[in-house]
Amino acid sequence: MGFWSNLFGKRKYQEAEAEDWDSLVYARDEVDFRQEEQRRGYISNCLEQVAEATYEMNLLKGEYSLVTSHLTDIEEIEALPQGERDALGNIAGRLAAMEQERKRYHSRKNRMSDADFHRIRKQEDEIQDGIVKLQECEEYGVKVRQDLQRLDRERNAYEFRRQELDSFLNNLRGMAMIFLTAFCLCMAMLLVLHFGFEMDTQIGYLVAVAAVAVAAMAVWVKYTEGEKELRKVEVAANKLVSLQNKVKIRYVNNKSLADYLHLKYNTDSRAALEKLWRQYQEEKEERKEYEQAEAKAEYYQRQLMVKLSNYRISAPGKWAMQPAAFLDRREMVEMRHELILRRQKLREQMDYNRNVADTARKEIMDVAEKYPAYAEEITKMVDEYKSY
Repeated sequence: MGFWSNLFGKRKYQEAEAEDWDSLVYARDEVDFRQEEQRRGYISNCLEQVAEATYEMNLLKGEYSLVTSHLTDIEEIEALPQGERDALGNIAGRLAAMEQERKRYHSRKNRMSDADFHRIRKQEDEIQDGIVKLQECEEYGVKVRQDLQRLDRERNAYEFRRQELDSFLNNLRGMAMIFLTAFCLCMAMLLVLHFGFEMDTQIGYLVAVAAVAVAAMAVWVKYTEGEKELRKVEVAANKLVSLQNKVKIRYVNNKSLADYLHLKYNTDSRAALEKLWRQYQEEKEERKEYEQAEAKAEYYQRQLMVKLSNYRISAPGKWAMQPAAFLDRREMVEMRHELILRRQKLREQMDYNRNVADTARKEIMDVAEKYPAYAEEITKMVDEYKSY
């Protein structure tokens, strides 16, 4: 009965939909949790997602704290009494005057804009690291996209082969139905000849039975082979889904990191930032001719830093490089806006990884609840993973 029910029963599949690389898929229906290898592999995959997402969140927390401290500095400065603000503005005004001399020099050279020079100078200690990170992001992004494209092609190939096998099995069902119908017609005709015309149809019965037996055996063999291959295709497709999930997490994290670095360094590529960096180094070398103006600027910067050190400012050195913020409220507003954007981007990355970890944990808990017979084993796997 099992063979005939499989043969004539309609096999159903959930059509594979086009997947967004940002989304994760838990193909639990394709996992036989009675099989230890599949069960442990599925839980291990979820635990790896938790570990990778947690690792990414830990990396993001340091940068998030730095941006938050800078925003706190802005609030501290804006909360100062007017007299203290005026004193800071007086020092910042003198520093800004020195900056004007630099601008006049830059306007003659036209090597790079003043805005780019001052922006790069504020991030001078981070630019080379940013170039390296952007290069790594771009190279890794190409590899991950190639991997995802390859996995998509493989998934499509598995789906195409699965549809082929499904069509093949449906054809075998049709053939079996034709054989059965032909056998019934043949038997009916033999009965008519035997009882209606009193003919000896014994050989006919034997031939009909032998023919249908041979046909049924051939169909059964082909059908069994087709089902075996179909199961292999389903197992391979399920493994592919797990692999895609891992690559998708890496793709999203790498893409988010690249977007954040582009925002942080106000660039659209590693090559553009590297070009600006080279221009900056050349410009900086030429500006050594203006050491006197630089010395005056440094003097006022130190004064500003000393003044700022009297307050609860976490990074006086960075503020000394931005005197315009003390002279023009719009500049402070723009700085706050940029920092808020950066912090929002970091929060989105952290929320995404937190959601990945929480979703994977919930998936593990749900599997343990749905399959209580393996709950102890799953709990042990989780504890072992935590101990690493």
